[in-house]
Amino acid sequence: MEWTEQAILLQAPNPAAAENGRKLSRKGSFSARCKTADGALYWAQCAGSGKDPYRVSIDLAKDGRPVCRCSCPSRQFPCKHALGLMFELLEAKPFQVAEIPGDIADKRAKQAARAAKKEGAEGEDKPAKPKKPNAAARKKKLTKQLEGLDMAQRMVDELLRSGLGTLAGSSAQTFEKLAKDLGSCYLTGPQTAFARIALAVRAVQRDPAQAEAAYAEALRLLVALRSTIRKGRAFLEGKLEAGDFSAEDSALFEALGGVWKLEDLRAIGSFKENARLVQLSFDVSYDGAKREQVERGWWLDVDGGGLYQTLNLRPLKALKYVKGDDSRFGLLEVPALYVYPGEGDRRVRWESAASRPLTAAEREELPKLAQPGLAQAVKLVKGKIKNTLAPKFLAVLLPIGRLGKVGADFVLEDPAGERICLRDRPGDGADHACVDRLGTLPRKIPAGSALFGLMFYDGRDRTLCVHPCSVVTPDDVIRLQY
Repeated sequence: MEWTEQAILLQAPNPAAAENGRKLSRKGSFSARCKTADGALYWAQCAGSGKDPYRVSIDLAKDGRPVCRCSCPSRQFPCKHALGLMFELLEAKPFQVAEIPGDIADKRAKQAARAAKKEGAEGEDKPAKPKKPNAAARKKKLTKQLEGLDMAQRMVDELLRSGLGTLAGSSAQTFEKLAKDLGSCYLTGPQTAFARIALAVRAVQRDPAQAEAAYAEALRLLVALRSTIRKGRAFLEGKLEAGDFSAEDSALFEALGGVWKLEDLRAIGSFKENARLVQLSFDVSYDGAKREQVERGWWLDVDGGGLYQTLNLRPLKALKYVKGDDSRFGLLEVPALYVYPGEGDRRVRWESAASRPLTAAEREELPKLAQPGLAQAVKLVKGKIKNTLAPKFLAVLLPIGRLGKVGADFVLEDPAGERICLRDRPGDGADHACVDRLGTLPRKIPAGSALFGLMFYDGRDRTLCVHPCSVVTPDDVIRLQY
């Protein structure tokens, strides 16, 4: 493994842990630095708050991917001591060659035994099979979900009968309680929707001037909820009637609160081997309904030209224990790319990946993967966002003919002369504003460049617009955000 600062930051659970590890290295907290002759294992002692130093190691025996171990009580992984040892390696501190410590040798042996047992049961080249679902437990869960849908249906009908104007006089606690009850019915999708309606109620009660925006958001949620309930009921009743309790290639599974496992995605064939990805944009936002930090990356499939997103969800109550994601640069080579079911902006995950710098030839090919023109992109977006279960935006890569201002608005003109307005999405917040940064770009953008952004419907004047995120030139990806 090549030790770089970027590689260390990608290992860290959060930036603070990486910085704390760097400080340990800088102030000389490490001693008795050792390594094996093959350079696959590094270990040392690190001074802590007690009288005895912590024993910390980095094991690279498994495909060059670091396995960190430390005797400290921290729940973060890797801990700051392991990250500090990585910075010791980055700074090329001296490590004495020594025999592998007995405790680490024992842990390696146990790990190898577990791996051998697993491979022996499944065959070395056979993928892991999904566990057979417990039919009785799954049937009970589906029945409970149907009960929850009936509960949600009654509340939706009541809201629509009384009118959205009654939201201002509603109690946010009513919707929060319903959300909690739906969680007990394994309906995390509708649960989140009612939590968002509770936030809209609080917004109206806190500031009546926000009523129009809150009502629009509540109406959008109610329309999506009605669709989810109707389609979800048919979906669940069909599975109960057929006695089929396995996950299937349907966006409804996740909309109702299902959680995809990688082996389930492989079982339905929703994966791609040897994928090559380049990150075009990265952003961090806070979801008040779920009380979690959302770290989202947008990726371009170098071979197929598709656009994907990764989502790293970090609940506030466990924020420092869940590893944070960050911007990625260069080319990511993924042996197995798992793709979530859905239409457009499909989420992807992977178990392992290797990164390397992009070659000049690869950079030159990136903007060529853009849509042929605006007309084709608009048609695609309209077809996707009319689905009531889909987000009201779609990631697009558009060819640039010209990019500049028309009056007070930034406008993209494609090579055929078609134009679209560039705007920041309402509600995203000032930290996601990108349009003004277009003014900092070079006056002449290289020919053959493309713009990556999110095409969305702006209800204020009923037009399709693009929230710009980055400019992809034949030489570089110029990010407007992270």
